[in-house]
Amino acid sequence: MRKAMKNLYHGVKIGNVKLDGNLFLAPVAGYSDRAFRSVCWDCGVDFCYTEMVSSEALVRGSEKTEALMARASNEKAYAVQIFGGNAETMAQAAKIVLEKTNCELIDINGGCPVPKIIKTGAGSVLTKEPEKLLEIVRAVKNASAEYTASHPERGEVPVTVKIRSGWDEAHITFLEAAQAALEAGADAITLHARTRAQGYAGVADWQKLSDLVDFVRKSKRPIPVFGSGDAFTPEDCARMLEQTDCDAVMFARGAMGNPFIFKQTRQFLTKNRYDDICASERIAAGFRQLDALLEESRDGTEEWACREMRKAFSAYSRGIPGGSRLRALIVQANSRKDYENIFSGFLENMSICK
Repeated sequence: MRKAMKNLYHGVKIGNVKLDGNLFLAPVAGYSDRAFRSVCWDCGVDFCYTEMVSSEALVRGSEKTEALMARASNEKAYAVQIFGGNAETMAQAAKIVLEKTNCELIDINGGCPVPKIIKTGAGSVLTKEPEKLLEIVRAVKNASAEYTASHPERGEVPVTVKIRSGWDEAHITFLEAAQAALEAGADAITLHARTRAQGYAGVADWQKLSDLVDFVRKSKRPIPVFGSGDAFTPEDCARMLEQTDCDAVMFARGAMGNPFIFKQTRQFLTKNRYDDICASERIAAGFRQLDALLEESRDGTEEWACREMRKAFSAYSRGIPGGSRLRALIVQANSRKDYENIFSGFLENMSICK
């Protein structure tokens, strides 16, 4: 164990940004929207990332894409993650991010394994092609510096990078990608310790995360390193911090339907215990998320927000007795009243949280 348990939870400094803690919500397409991030802040998260934002769509003026960058009303600090395979377009997109938001930092996606992202030369391709990653990070860093020069009151916004272990087991390139990010001036690096070929299957190799931590700390620019992959419980987070000595942990799938993991993990890291979350509390969080989504409904309709919440309420129902029956009803919900009807009878038969 590299650190005593009492020291595992601590603040993090990314460039000129200071965060109070080291438990983050990862950028997850279709999940880490403003409404869910708002609930995560209620549940003790220390920093959040938006869903990944297309640089091409942003430069073309897509209002739908721009909406992904909006800050939640209670969000103390957040990052906008952008993706793309063209350095000039990424730089233009970064300037738009800075003009349209007051985000604390910009993150570059160098790890997404989804084919439609890879086909654009973005995502995991950037881990596979370190020279391209260097070009893109440098372009975004320059864009941030240029924006600061004309808006000195803002202060330069740090630029960070998320990468994977490599393309496949025959092409493990995370150290080369990290070196490129360092040379280009990245302010932090996150490693999802799986290859592109693994996708989200198999087991994350935390030894590679430990190797990256050692590599970066021995470099001329010892920036923070964050870990991602297989953080599903407070115990998982503690093990990742202990085994790899990374500076922070990103929860992705582990937070879906379970924003309480941030509160529980902080308790575990500081008190070596954590409170259980009962079913009614989980469902209440789902309704808070639904209400936040209704407030920002993109097409002004209740039905859009309620359809969007189907996957979220399905996630909140995981592990609840009778959850499969609930999910069969959830996928048909089109209004808040539908959700109220679905859960009212169910909760009447359950114990209420004390």
